Amino acid sequence: MKITKFAQCCLLIEVDDKRILTDPGRFSTAQNELTDIDIVLITHEHADHLHSESVQAVMRNNPEAKLITNSSVGKVLDELEVTYTVVEGRDVCTTCDIALAAFDGPHAEIYESFGLVQNTGYFIADSLFYPGDAYTEPGRDVPILALPVAGPWCKSAEAIAYAKRVNPTKAFPVHDWLLNEDGIALTHGIFGTALQEAGIEFVPLQNNETKEF
Repeated sequence: MKITKFAQCCLLIEVDDKRILTDPGRFSTAQNELTDIDIVLITHEHADHLHSESVQAVMRNNPEAKLITNSSVGKVLDELEVTYTVVEGRDVCTTCDIALAAFDGPHAEIYESFGLVQNTGYFIADSLFYPGDAYTEPGRDVPILALPVAGPWCKSAEAIAYAKRVNPTKAFPVHDWLLNEDGIALTHGIFGTALQEAGIEFVPLQNNETKEF
């Protein structure tokens, strides 16, 4: 599996000759130029995960792509006249020969009810679990975890504890766009040290960087 991180949680995942794009949000524009995308996954409706212009550009450039999301995001996509398929709750499906499993989990609290929306994580190709903005535990072996490490709802201690509970073989950071260069270095270092002690390989992944997993 090859993963390119554009920004925040916008990932290009290449596996079994398929190309999967997650959460085309407002902090990146590189996704707007991508072609040959097979699947688009959107976990929730916040603008750093769903940017209307980006979604429209991605689907315009990839008219055969299958967009998978939840019912709440679907209401936004209806207004944009973008076609989609709802996969939520604990739904499972195979799309473009890629196994997908949904894992709804509550969006982690920012402050009281502010920003609490439906959040659906996805297990991709039986290899990568991307929980969105949640600490959802899939209850199965996780080879690779896309681990949120920063943000207005994300406390390092809670995120590290979450990773230890999930116990992936490898984890890489997402949701860190709001950190400057020094903040990224510090945060990635903390997570790397803590998870290494727990026997989890933490693989730093910078914005606009590609790595094999």
